[in-house]
Amino acid sequence: MPNAMAVMSPRSMISKVCIGLALAGLAQGASSSAEAQDKWPSRRVTLVVPFGAGTVTDATTRLLADQLKDIFGQPFIPENRAGAGGTLASGIVAKAAPDGYTFLMGGNTTHSAAPALFKNVPYDPIKDFTPIARIGKYPSVFATNTMQPFKTVQEFVTYAKSNPGKLTCGHGNSTGHIVCETVKRRLELDIVRLPYTSNPPALTDLLGNNIQLMVPDFLTGVPQVQAGKVIPLAAVMRERSPLMPQAPTFHETVIKDFEVLPWVSMFGPAGVPSDIVTKLSDAIGAILKKPEIAQKINDMGTELYYMPAGPFAEFVKADMPVWAAHAKSAGIVPQ
Repeated sequence: MPNAMAVMSPRSMISKVCIGLALAGLAQGASSSAEAQDKWPSRRVTLVVPFGAGTVTDATTRLLADQLKDIFGQPFIPENRAGAGGTLASGIVAKAAPDGYTFLMGGNTTHSAAPALFKNVPYDPIKDFTPIARIGKYPSVFATNTMQPFKTVQEFVTYAKSNPGKLTCGHGNSTGHIVCETVKRRLELDIVRLPYTSNPPALTDLLGNNIQLMVPDFLTGVPQVQAGKVIPLAAVMRERSPLMPQAPTFHETVIKDFEVLPWVSMFGPAGVPSDIVTKLSDAIGAILKKPEIAQKINDMGTELYYMPAGPFAEFVKADMPVWAAHAKSAGIVPQ
């Protein structure tokens, strides 16, 4: 009886050789991919910041980048890409290769609030990203400059009612946007809202009296309050912050139950390998446990609130309806 090789057609032999080569290629590719992940990072990693230099997100990113470099032995480079309410930078990261070399330092502005504020968000906040870790939350305060005749939030309301259209509220993120519009709607005030690419230029205009109101985070707000150049009218939390205890809350003064808590985090594009996610998430957790780092972050006006990748992914999903409700309550229609 002839053996199988003797009767095999040339076409069959070629087909088997091709299949064998293809399988070998797949195996080699899988091995190379696994090896690349094991050696991650083997070059610089970019941390895209959706706001300008000098913001609390920028400061937090730079502190974290230095620590990550020490842990992994490769540079972690912050790259500021401000614009379009944080969606410009987020869109860039959403389209980046999921190889562990491009991440977004995002938060409530880029993920929870964006769909409620903008009609055409160039990404899906859930499907287009890999959550890495939540880092902390940012207290904020509704503030004015010393050139205004009002020094308390109650005096502000009285003045605004008597001077419709004369006050301008500037904002550099989604928190300020929602606070400005909530104050207008809930207190029935005629105030002009003016958007900025980030908080530092808005603060410059507040100090120059080009605008009369804004919502700085504590990084930019506390030093100006301590210097006597900015007056905190109302903190945007249910309870007073130990970083600015002299500032009453909206809840205890003119808008009961009003609280907006912005947060900062790290995301990668969708599809980042799970082992890279784990390495990076665990490294961030270890960094935030260092007492000296925790103190530095606290001094920047950030309250630590670490979440590893798994719980953080669930948090992002749950937080989107919260910010949608804030926007709806403020009467905001996506633009």
